[in-house]
Amino acid sequence: MNDTETKRLSRLIAILTQLQTKHRLTAPELANRFSVSVRTIYRDMKALEQAGVPIVTEEGKGYTLLDGYRLPPVMFTEEEANAIVTAGQLIALNKDASFAGAYAEAVNKIKAVLRYNTRDKANLLAERIKFYQNPQREQTSDYVSIVQKALTNHNPVHLTYHSLDNDHTVRVVEPFALLNTQENWLLVAWCRLRTAYRIFRLDRIAAITVLSDTFEPHKLTLSEYFRTLGN
Repeated sequence: MNDTETKRLSRLIAILTQLQTKHRLTAPELANRFSVSVRTIYRDMKALEQAGVPIVTEEGKGYTLLDGYRLPPVMFTEEEANAIVTAGQLIALNKDASFAGAYAEAVNKIKAVLRYNTRDKANLLAERIKFYQNPQREQTSDYVSIVQKALTNHNPVHLTYHSLDNDHTVRVVEPFALLNTQENWLLVAWCRLRTAYRIFRLDRIAAITVLSDTFEPHKLTLSEYFRTLGN
């Protein structure tokens, strides 16, 4: 196998991995990702189809894999998948770009073999988690995994919360995002009591119960939420 064939085989495998990681990808997106022409991507997709990969082409929308098709599954639990995503956000802060990039690729490969439902939730968590610095090194909590799962399953949570003034309040909130100040976790949630987004420190939560009902997924993105803070 010559160098050109080797590169193409590597690209075909990488394209398959990308398709298993994302819901839908267009030819221009794949061309940009692999630094090749759109025409080359068309040929690659045809080659994958001829190899028996069930690719679904949606005119004007892009490529997807037939629902249910995946590499042999890795049996990660939802909590384990969430832990991998969270670790990936921490690694992304590393100053060594090559190391951070390699870990990001590894996470993509792991996502590719997750069950569809678990992968969708892991992708949602990746979009709704952010890390900051915490020079004060304040105490964290034991509720991160519980809140992560409530967030990705759109379950409201019942909180008993200590405010900064040490007041006790009881609220039902809809988890929206998690922020981290290196050691302390912050929950951004829609508070049904205040009918607005509020930030809760996880170390100030005295008790938490995940409710069985679900709420309508938030349309707001994390970036859009940050922009509202400046208004």
